[in-house]
Order: sequence, then structure tokens, then C-alpha cells
Amino acid sequence: MSTVRPLIVQEVCLRDGLQIEPVFVPTADKIRLADAFSALGFARIEVSSFVSPRAVPALADAAEVFAGMQRAPGTVYVALVPNLKGAERALAAGAGELNLVMSVGQTHNLANMRMTTEESFDGFARIAALPRGDVLLNGSVATAFGCPFEGGQPVAKVLDLVRRYLDLGCNGITLADTTGMANPRQVAALVERALPLVGADALTLHFHNTRGLGLANVVAAYDAGAQRFDAALGGLGGCPFAPGASGNICTEDLVAMCEEMGIPTGLDLPALIALSRGLPALVGHETAGQVAKAGRVADLHPAPPGLRAA
Repeated sequence: MSTVRPLIVQEVCLRDGLQIEPVFVPTADKIRLADAFSALGFARIEVSSFVSPRAVPALADAAEVFAGMQRAPGTVYVALVPNLKGAERALAAGAGELNLVMSVGQTHNLANMRMTTEESFDGFARIAALPRGDVLLNGSVATAFGCPFEGGQPVAKVLDLVRRYLDLGCNGITLADTTGMANPRQVAALVERALPLVGADALTLHFHNTRGLGLANVVAAYDAGAQRFDAALGGLGGCPFAPGASGNICTEDLVAMCEEMGIPTGLDLPALIALSRGLPALVGHETAGQVAKAGRVADLHPAPPGLRAA
């Protein structure tokens, strides 16, 4: 009997989920969430981003969150870094992995990073040259499945950026559907091309649910051989360049789907649901997650009163 491959969920709520929230989530609450994620056993937790507080005020307390959280053995605590200064701050804060991000779409990179793609890579080369000890380096390819300004991106162009990241010394690669433009067939085709370059243990897929295809894209990528996926509790997050974006794929919805399909994640679904149900009070609005509202498939209801016997 063959063993079902596990699906590894990497939690990004604290960074990608909170970065565009209009209300500042207090540092103590971020630390509480980080500790809860650690207790649940996530392999990776993206804690924050060391960007300018003026650019992303919601994450101005990145160093304080890193300093205040309890770290679990075996969990990698990730910081997104846009430049050399951010990388130096992340290393000083004790990040276990630096996540570098640039877009395939030149227009999106200019809008999001205020740099051309070549300028981004020049900066990443300086980051890669820093003394890092055992701190990992991940290269994220944003808009890998489509740019909201330029449309579809050639697969060869995406794979070229993957190779350039690997040449820099990146330990992992993330293919990001930054504004939710991917479809399952497109995802399967790109994953099949990327896996020989990166390997399943080093490739992450990052999907947004902007057009309702997030979980379908997970299944397509998993069936093509991928095993690592980013997700955000409650489906928080989104890109400012994707009008109507509903955020990242939802952690508890992803875990619930895997549970129904017999795919192990190692995560406690009831505990995730309970944690997610506390998010609206924290961020001041309802979240996009569905399982926290509807309950698990296994959560059956009593029959309506007055039914006659069958």
C-alpha cells in the first residue's frame, strides 16, 4: 500500500496577512498569534517584514515581534527583506530565513518595489554576500502566474529567475500567484517544469484566492508533485494592485480540504478553527475563511424536530 505524501503548510498570516490591514494589530497580539502557530507545529512561520515603517506601518514592530515570541525547535521563522538594510535588521532580530521577493512582471516590480528587476537582483546579490551562518535564503518569484499590468508571463522567463535565485545561493524557491491570476492547468504545467530545477523539498507555492481558484490550484500543484504551500489563517491578506482581492488561501480551509482528501498535514484542524474565529475581533472585520463559519464536514447537525420516522 503506497503512502500518501504529506502536504506542508507554511503560515504567512503575520506578514502577508496583516501587511495591508488598515488597523494596526498590537504587538502583543502578533506575538500571541506567533506563539499559537508555533504550538500548532507549523514547519515555517513568516513572522514579519523588515521594510520601511513608512511604507508598511502595519509591520513597523517586526523586531519586537521576533524578540517577544517563543521559538519552537524545528520551526523556521521567516522574515521578508526588500534590501540590504532590511536583511541586516532581520539577521539582527534572529530570523531563521530571509525571503527575497521580486516580480517577473517589470511593471509590478516597479510599482511594488520601486525598482527594476535588475536593480532588485543587484540588491539580492549584496544580501547573499552577507555573513549569515546557518540562516536560510529563499527566493520568491512574484506574479509568476500573471502580472496585473502585463498579463501572462512566459514560463521561460519565470524559470530564468528561478535559476538566477539558485545561482545566488538560495536554499528555496517560491512561485507566487501574487494577484490570484493562476488556473489549475497552468499551475500543473509550471510546477512540472520547476521541480527538476528546485526539488519538491525546496519549492513553495504561494496562491491567492482572488478569483476563487486558490484551493483548486493547490490540488493541481500537489498532484504535479509539489508539497509546500503558503497559507494565511482566515484567508487574510491581498495585494494592493488586485482590486477585490480576497487574500491568501485560507489555512484552515486548506487543512480541512486535505483532511477530507486523506492528505496528512500534521496540523490540528479544530485548534486552527478556534484560532481563526478570534481574528475578526483582532482586525475589525469578517475574514474570508469558510470552514470557521460553516464548521468541518464531520460536524453534523441534529435532525429538525417533528420528522416522522423513516
